Amino acid sequence: MDQYSKVSVFAPARLHMGFIDLSGSLDRHFGSIGIALNEHATRLSLTSGEKRVITGPSAERADKCLTLMCQALNVSDKLTVNIETAIPEHIGLGSGTQMSLAIGSALNAYYGLGLGVRDIAALMDRGLRSGIGIGIFERGGLVVDGGRGEKTITPPVIVHLDIPTSWRFILVLDKRGQGLHGQQEIEAFKVLLPFPRHEVERLCYLLMMKGLPAVAENNIVDFGNVISQLQCSVGEHFAAAQGGVFTSPEVAVAMKWLAQQGAVAIGQTSWGPTGFCAIDGVSLAESITEEAVQKFSYFDNLSFVTASACNSGGDVFVT
Repeated sequence: MDQYSKVSVFAPARLHMGFIDLSGSLDRHFGSIGIALNEHATRLSLTSGEKRVITGPSAERADKCLTLMCQALNVSDKLTVNIETAIPEHIGLGSGTQMSLAIGSALNAYYGLGLGVRDIAALMDRGLRSGIGIGIFERGGLVVDGGRGEKTITPPVIVHLDIPTSWRFILVLDKRGQGLHGQQEIEAFKVLLPFPRHEVERLCYLLMMKGLPAVAENNIVDFGNVISQLQCSVGEHFAAAQGGVFTSPEVAVAMKWLAQQGAVAIGQTSWGPTGFCAIDGVSLAESITEEAVQKFSYFDNLSFVTASACNSGGDVFVT
């Protein structure tokens, strides 16, 4: 096996904009749409060491990933992992999948194992429902995955599009909360009512014949309209499990105001509590974000940031 002295990995955060079929009407479950972000990325480096050392944010999660991968690949874990930045955990930005893929990709490159991203994802049990995290690590941009069929290992990416460079996403974060995850998430899916087939058909048609062409033609209004409809439908379906269409009532208030300012694609990423919306124009997005910070200063737990789409996916650098 070839060994490098240092491997560095960049893994972008993602917005999970919603599932398409939660009931498997055509024997394929889930299917989802999401976008890679440059901000809130996981950046780490892996080097040799006399013993196992992990430093930086989300070190506990990285430690679990390293244990799982080293055991699965039968390689030494006497390594030093330095985490420069980590996607915040359990707020809807894909922290678990991106840390898993970052650690797995670093080990793969360090030991010269020749594994693909999906090989790593399968070893780490990622993509059990959504394939968005895997897809955005592979290529970035906007990704639609085809859900899970009877023989699916990781959900296939069926659409990939670059996001127009002028588009920006405003994220509304609530530092108090975490979305459902782990066993809570598993239990929530078990008790959800069936998702109506006619609603699946409507969302698929909207996405295929309006939302995706709008991205290709730089039409943020039509794209945003489709995402808002999808988010409303799926959010109402999840409301009983997460306490409402939005997990955080304060985020819900802020999202309503942002829509009034002309923002589109109003929604919550994954189980939240992070809300998101889209604006065409860098300066406009930044000015609305600044105005939101001032207007909602009485919500001590909220923060507002602008984010850009990452159209290139994850990166692995070896030296």
